[in-house]
Amino acid sequence: MPIERVFIVENETNFLAFPAVARALVVFGAGYGWEAVGRATWLQRCQTFHWGDIDTHGFAILDQLRGYLPNVASFLMDRETLLAHHAHWGEEPDPVRQALPRLTNEERLVYDDLRFGRLSPRLRLEQERIGYRWLLARLAAMPAPGVIRQASR
Repeated sequence: MPIERVFIVENETNFLAFPAVARALVVFGAGYGWEAVGRATWLQRCQTFHWGDIDTHGFAILDQLRGYLPNVASFLMDRETLLAHHAHWGEEPDPVRQALPRLTNEERLVYDDLRFGRLSPRLRLEQERIGYRWLLARLAAMPAPGVIRQASR
C-alpha cells in the first residue's frame, strides 16, 4: 500500500469522521492490546500517530503502544488542545496513577497534571469532544510525510 502516515484513533466516531489525508490510513485502535500492531512490520516505515482521549488512560494506552511502536507520536493530546476545549471537559471515572516511562517530556507534564488533579480532579477530555475545525487545522499544519520531528523523551 502507498501509505506514509497512520493515524490510530480510540473512538469509533472519530474513526468514521476522520477527514481524508493523502497517503494515510486511519486505524480504529479501541483501547489497550497492541500485539497485532507490533507484528505489522510495515508500520515501521510509516509516520504513526496516536490520538486518544486526553485523560490518564489515553496516555497509558499511548505508553503501551510505544512498547510495540517506539516512534509513534501523540496527536491532539497536548496542553493547547486540552485548554482550548475547557467547555468540554468531563470526569474520568477511574484514573491511572502509575508512572509511564515512554511518554515524551511534554506528554508527561500533561499526564502528571491529570493524574495529580492539578487542573481539575479526574479531568478528562474525550477525543470526540475536540472540534472538527481544530482537527483540520492541526492536520493542515503537519509537516510533509518523510519529515519527522522527534520530541525529546
